Amino acid sequence: MKIGIVTVTYNSQEVLKDFFQSIEQQDYDNYEIIFVDNNSKDKSIQMIRDWAFKKNIIQNSENTGIAAANNQGIKFALKNQCDFILLLNNDTVFEATLLSKLIKTAQLYSCSAVAPKMNYFRPSDKIWYAGGFFNPFKAFLNYHRGQDEIDNNQYSTDDVVDYAPSCCLLLHKKVFEDIGLMDETYFVYFDDTDFCYRLSHHPNHEIRYLHDVEFYHKIGSLTKSRVKHTSHYSSFFIQQNCKNHVYFLKKHKASFFLYYLWVYVTLRFFISHRFPKNWKTFLLIQTSYFRGLKM
Repeated sequence: MKIGIVTVTYNSQEVLKDFFQSIEQQDYDNYEIIFVDNNSKDKSIQMIRDWAFKKNIIQNSENTGIAAANNQGIKFALKNQCDFILLLNNDTVFEATLLSKLIKTAQLYSCSAVAPKMNYFRPSDKIWYAGGFFNPFKAFLNYHRGQDEIDNNQYSTDDVVDYAPSCCLLLHKKVFEDIGLMDETYFVYFDDTDFCYRLSHHPNHEIRYLHDVEFYHKIGSLTKSRVKHTSHYSSFFIQQNCKNHVYFLKKHKASFFLYYLWVYVTLRFFISHRFPKNWKTFLLIQTSYFRGLKM
């Protein structure tokens, strides 16, 4: 089974060295890697070109967003007769058997999508993702099971889940035939939410969580979702996440939840420590919500 590994770079020079090493160590060799660069201004492209490893490079003249860039890589992989597509962030570090374990899991359960357990890069014993689901009480916001828990192998069943982040998601080519590509309306954030929602609601497909794997994610290093040296969400994250959540609900005909979402995000501003408590942030949440209604 041939795997097409699709990874999107955007000013990724700080994380690429570790990513290269993880790829080089893989014990599964029937794959090709496709880098899609979204007009990086740093040394990312030069580092990729200098990497003494077989690779494909798609270089964009502008930042097209994560969904559009992933679609470019997916199309390239399908055209090159790949049986599976692996969407994979380059701000990750993983064990040498990642690819072989993902393929074996897909074959064992006859499933069309597999996502591994993912821990934070630091601290590495803390879980970031151990399966994912949609929460109707949060306007169908996806959530990560086990997030921020110390990893004591408490999620040791390879069960069926509803959601998986696209930072590491193996997909059979049949998925794209049945549900299509990623929705490019999402510049960043909610692109994988929308994709997994469509996937998990299709009768012929399921997403399987793989527990027995070492995988570490350098959270927010590429998209800058956090303000440096704080736990606060960045303005960019707040804007993109809020308006895309609105668009997601509109797209999937969840009209009742649009008002519910407005109440929810407004209350979160006052309650959650993730939001800077200032008038500028409050206005950003409100304007982003109404921008989403116009998408």
